[in-house]
Amino acid sequence: MYKKLEYKEAGKFEETRFEKIHNVVFDNSNIASIAVAQEIADLIRTKQAEYKKCVLGLATGSSPIKVYEELVRMHQEEELSFKNVVTFNLDEYYPMTKENTQSYWYFMHEHLFNHVDILPENINVPSGEVKADEVHQFCIDYELKIKEAGGLDFQLLGIGRTGHIGFNEPGSHYNSGTRNITLDHITRIDAATAFLGIEHVPRVAITMGIGTIRKAKRIVLLAWGVNKAEVLQETIEGEITADVPATYLQRHENVTFVLDEGASNDLTRVKTPWLVKNCIWTDDLMAKAVVWLSSKLNKSILKLTDKDYNYHGMSSLLVEQGSAYQMNINMFNKLQHTITGWPGGKPNADDTNRPERNTPAKKRVIIFSPHPDDDVISMGGTFDRLVEQGHEVHVAYQTSGNIAVSDEEALKFAEVSLALNGEESSAAQIIKDLGAKKEYDLDSSTVRNLKGLIRRKESVAATRYVGIPDEQVHFLDLPFYETGRVKKDKLSDKDVKIMCDIIGEIKPHQIYAAGDLADPHGTHKVCLDSLFLALEKLKSKSYMDDCWVWLYRGAWHEWDIHDVEMAVPMSPDQVLKKKQAIFYHQSQKDGVMFQGDDSREFWMRAEDRNKETAKKYNSLGMADYAAFEAFKRYHF
Repeated sequence: MYKKLEYKEAGKFEETRFEKIHNVVFDNSNIASIAVAQEIADLIRTKQAEYKKCVLGLATGSSPIKVYEELVRMHQEEELSFKNVVTFNLDEYYPMTKENTQSYWYFMHEHLFNHVDILPENINVPSGEVKADEVHQFCIDYELKIKEAGGLDFQLLGIGRTGHIGFNEPGSHYNSGTRNITLDHITRIDAATAFLGIEHVPRVAITMGIGTIRKAKRIVLLAWGVNKAEVLQETIEGEITADVPATYLQRHENVTFVLDEGASNDLTRVKTPWLVKNCIWTDDLMAKAVVWLSSKLNKSILKLTDKDYNYHGMSSLLVEQGSAYQMNINMFNKLQHTITGWPGGKPNADDTNRPERNTPAKKRVIIFSPHPDDDVISMGGTFDRLVEQGHEVHVAYQTSGNIAVSDEEALKFAEVSLALNGEESSAAQIIKDLGAKKEYDLDSSTVRNLKGLIRRKESVAATRYVGIPDEQVHFLDLPFYETGRVKKDKLSDKDVKIMCDIIGEIKPHQIYAAGDLADPHGTHKVCLDSLFLALEKLKSKSYMDDCWVWLYRGAWHEWDIHDVEMAVPMSPDQVLKKKQAIFYHQSQKDGVMFQGDDSREFWMRAEDRNKETAKKYNSLGMADYAAFEAFKRYHF
């Protein structure tokens, strides 16, 4: 048995009575992935020194990509050899050809096998091309091949929101072996992004079984982001159940879950640490605790009593603060001071207890929008308020968003153009390209250009409606996005330079950017990284001394109330105006390609989220507003 790596140097581990699986939390997924890659490399080298094969079980999906990147780097720069490595992949869609860019065979070669010296005969991926009447025997043979290799020395896993490991969906048996399985609807929804729509996602897959996985000598499961937080809490702290197949790992003697901060959000020691240990009561933790207690007891903050605090693990907080009465007043005032109808600062007003400065009275503002509709979806009311109050507002759309325009929408515009301009126009070629396009084909450059143009013109229509001059609308078209595929390129110096140039040109007093990392295809995170890198390069510039950065969240999640540092209320009229601005993005209104797991249209999600935030503020004892947009300040 290989010794369980604690990752104590880089990660955070703290065993509690609630947890049944060893887990380590890292500040971010990059650091975590490098630590996991190092463990795999150490195992490979140990086996090499013993003149033995190293048998790895490998996973696909977005979670292990950085692990594979680091292994490739170690091969290229540190002479890590894979000649003694034998691999078995967890699963594959069925039916699925190897050449299909959505196949896991393709994924593994693209991210790992093509870049290291592994012997081709040592690569094993379940085949999506086996004849239907031969699948059963193929699965038996796959199990035998793993056994003949000596069993799995190390198994890398991800986890789905259904709690699946591999493609072992809810209902999978503890002793199940490699087999074909029907995919859960939620699993198919999560895969829809890569397949450009759920209708293209296969309904069946071949997967290693739970019994196969649990025979591995060492298991490491990777999980990134708040989307995984709920199922991870159930897996790590809940009872073993077939409804959440990952809970079977509680019975494995050598397993570690490696998480980033977002994925750990719902663990008791993270969400409510005062229930498991003595806390150092920082201002942030106190705010989190008081908001949690108020919500749990369905009491406004000012009604909380000494008894409420004592009965819910916060007696030490009460001792520090002296009494519930004074603590409640302090916390009520803190939340009250986050509310402002002046997101750009109120001129000639005392700003001591306001989220924003009162000077300069008229600010230069950049709203960075990852896609061409995130600005109005996420902060349309604040956007309107900034314009209304006379600030110089610029909108910078970071990507073209062309991949999110359906072929049907593009065809509609091309046919209108053809009717207006005749057969000699580029519209004729676009219609021809769309007609010849097969499933999974990339768009031609002319089709991509049209799709990008559709989103540009929708954006300009929306910004005009809000009152922005056209010259204050900027389309950055960051190169990382322009691949024509869901899979994007890595962020480059060129991307960062474009960000630096727009900031340097405008010299803003305020920057608004998407801090929502839960979007289904990762573009928000890359766009945010591009901003952070630009800020790092520009921070020595004198104009940056007066620049504040506010992060908004998108259509999937809102900031927790205790994290909010500026809450901008909206009147019923502004809620309607925001909705209308979103409607200008017509290509994204009906049957949007990247819906995520929420069937509502984006305007409905945004409206419900803003109203829910207002209700939460009201339940804590604040005034009853129609809706709120919430922001958290980023300090660079």
